[in-house]
Formats: sequence, structure tokens, C-alpha cells
Amino acid sequence: MNGTNDPDFQGWPGRLAQAEVANGHDVSVYNLGIRGDTSVMIAERWRRECTVRLPAVQPCALVFSFGVNDIAFENTTRRVSQEQSLETARTMIGEAKSWLPTLWVGPPPVELDETTFKPTPDIAYVFSKDDIRDLGKAYSDLALELGVPYFDLYGALNGDPNWLKSFDGSDAVHPLDSGYRLISDKIRHWAGWRNWFDG
Repeated sequence: MNGTNDPDFQGWPGRLAQAEVANGHDVSVYNLGIRGDTSVMIAERWRRECTVRLPAVQPCALVFSFGVNDIAFENTTRRVSQEQSLETARTMIGEAKSWLPTLWVGPPPVELDETTFKPTPDIAYVFSKDDIRDLGKAYSDLALELGVPYFDLYGALNGDPNWLKSFDGSDAVHPLDSGYRLISDKIRHWAGWRNWFDG
């Protein structure tokens, strides 16, 4: 998440970096998220954008998070089918794992069972919680197959009253700053993340 609706423009990656620096770790974070990108769009650009930022002389690692935009229906057509999303993820995460240590964070739930978001007057995206849940489960199974640590963000947040409260006054898709802080806290205590810093 690139921090849409976050007045501090940090999203959860910036907050994770702050927490680790406060714990004495030397961390540089490059948040390469682009608002509205699907897995297919990320697959097009991730390697070249990471290569110029991650020098071989430094210990580097990768964290992927995508999927919510895949399940969105754009004017009644799903942007990326589950089959294509999984195929794309298999190639992208597999390549990432063969290059650098890699973690995968699943898609978070939106506020409502079905949420409509209009980024422009001519485009309407419809997000379904059930579709996010199903894609996240499929991602989790794929991550297990690939041997990549996966964090079920949907399961960690769905039904959490603090997560729901973080949408108060928002667009029901992107939380406010308290939501990004909550995501950061969840990931920061995840064993997959902690192993990078404390293992």
C-alpha cells in the first residue's frame, strides 16, 4: 500500500521502517507501490525498478503485497481473473525468491462486503470482500508451494473493530492513518518479518 488517505504519506511500509529504526536497525525502504496497480502491472516493472535500488554490496530483501486491485470489477469486468493472478504471482514471486530473500503480504479486506470506488467519473471499481478472501487463500496455498513466507493480512484484519474504525471518513477502500498503523503493527510481530531482523 502506498498510503492513500494517509496524511503522513507513509502507508504501512514507512511505519514498519520507523519501528525497526527505533529498534536500532539500519533500514532503507523503497515503497514502489502505484495506486491502482494489478499484479500484472507490477510484474511488468518490479525487477527493473528493484535492480536499480538494491545494490549487490548491501544486504537486500523484497516484500510483495498485491491483489485487491486484481479482484476489482471495472465497469462490470474483473480486472484480473484469479487464474491469471495466480499465474502472474507464481512467476513473479518465484523469480523474486531466486534472487533475494522474499516475503509476501496478502491483500487486506475493504470496509464493506461490497464496496464501490470511483477514481474518475468514468470508472467505477467494485470490490468484494469474499473475492479478496478467496484470492488471499489461493495466494497462501501458492506461497506454501513456493516456500515463501506469507502473511494472511485479510485474516489478521477482517472483523477487527480497530480496522473497521480506520475507515471512518475514508472511501471504504483505503483506510486512514490508523489503519496503516494497524497493518504495520500486525506485520512487525509476524514471525516471517521478525526473522529478518532478530533471527
